[in-house]
Order: sequence, then C-alpha cells, then structure tokens
Amino acid sequence: VEVAESGGGLVQAGGSLRLSCALSGRVFATYAMGWFRQTPGKEREFVAAVSRGGGSTDYAESVKGRFTISRDKDTVYLQMNSLKSEDTAVYYCAADQNWYAVVSGTRVEAWGKGALVTVSS
Repeated sequence: VEVAESGGGLVQAGGSLRLSCALSGRVFATYAMGWFRQTPGKEREFVAAVSRGGGSTDYAESVKGRFTISRDKDTVYLQMNSLKSEDTAVYYCAADQNWYAVVSGTRVEAWGKGALVTVSS
C-alpha cells in the first residue's frame, strides 16, 4: 500500500489550507487514516485520525476546533482553519487497518512522504 499527500503550501496566519491524501494498492475503505506532523528537531506528533467507515475521529488538543479530518471513497482530507505559526510543519499521512496505529503512529503500515505547510505570521 502507498499513500501520497498533496495540498501543502504557504499561508498567512489566520488563513486556511486543505491537505489531501490518496491511498493506492489496497482497498481504501479497509484502512483507518491519520495525519501527523513534524518540525525540525522534534518527534512526529499526532494531529488527527478517522476510522475506516468515517464514523469516528480523533484530534490532538492543539488542533481541536480548527482542523477537520474527513474521507470520501478514495481520499482523506485535513481541513485546516485559523492557522497559526506553530502549525508550520511537514504533515504526513498514515494508513493502517488498525485504529491504534493511526492514532499512536506506531507500526503504521504506510506513511506518505510528507507535505510542507508554512504559516507566516
């Protein structure tokens, strides 16, 4: 299975951006999906996750109320609103059939290569 992110870029503080992630090589509906982010010198941190059916979601406290994760038949999205400079990071998409993997970041079956999001203040 492979996943690939798109939609990163430069945005001003207070603005919005949407990331997308597509999965190939397996049946998308059988995978829980997550988003993580990483800045230089720090460990990768959990941002959001959505269950296989889309009925359950989870968010990091730092993004609750600002970010929304969703999925359709073949893509997972991360809508990011009210962006802050501290949201600047490389954002990674994660795919696994196990919910725990996509909320913990451990033993994830597939990671994307990352999409850079830069928020200017």
